[in-house]
Amino acid sequence: MFHGVYTAIITPFKGGNIDADAFKGLIDRQVENGIHGIVVCGTTGESATLSMDEHHELISLALEYADKRIKVIAGTGSNNTIEAIALSTAAEKAGADALLLISPYYNKPNQEGLYQHFSAIASAVKLPIILYDVPGRTCASINPATTARLHKEFENIVGIKEATGDIANMINILELAEEGFQLISGDDFLFAPVMAIGGVGIISVTSNILPQQMVSLYEACVA
Repeated sequence: MFHGVYTAIITPFKGGNIDADAFKGLIDRQVENGIHGIVVCGTTGESATLSMDEHHELISLALEYADKRIKVIAGTGSNNTIEAIALSTAAEKAGADALLLISPYYNKPNQEGLYQHFSAIASAVKLPIILYDVPGRTCASINPATTARLHKEFENIVGIKEATGDIANMINILELAEEGFQLISGDDFLFAPVMAIGGVGIISVTSNILPQQMVSLYEACVA
């Protein structure tokens, strides 16, 4: 479903406001260089400091302008479950292809807390969900057993953007999750190793600058 290179696209600003024209230009460049999709309002898109209105504006703009030329994944995670549900349902209504949900940051929930957070969101939407595990930013890692439990119980939880930097952890996820669960690299420097153990692609920062080269690397790994 999400094989390939997805760019965690930056959010351009001008005078303190979203620069829509620059954003459209960035999308065009990604399309022209063969990227498979973009993630809007991810960490690289400054999700933690965007207002709710800015989230909605960026996601709607990306979907309208991309116009099905590439897939658009909406970053709708939050450490506030109700806010994450509101962002996710709005993105679904706008027509996003999928959701990227970061684990709740700052709160430091335990594994049951993480399960309850993600299960509440998964129950509120029908869109495919990609979990996002980046404990270096959140202080809350989703362990492989919790990831497998969520995938087993919610058919719309289809993959994980894994940014722990721990290859052994990623292998454990693939061993515990049911067949078809998609492991996506969250670190550019681990892209090739993740593909080697059974990953399907990457959500990349580097592809903002080098989209064609990242697509070529993906194709080489597949070959």
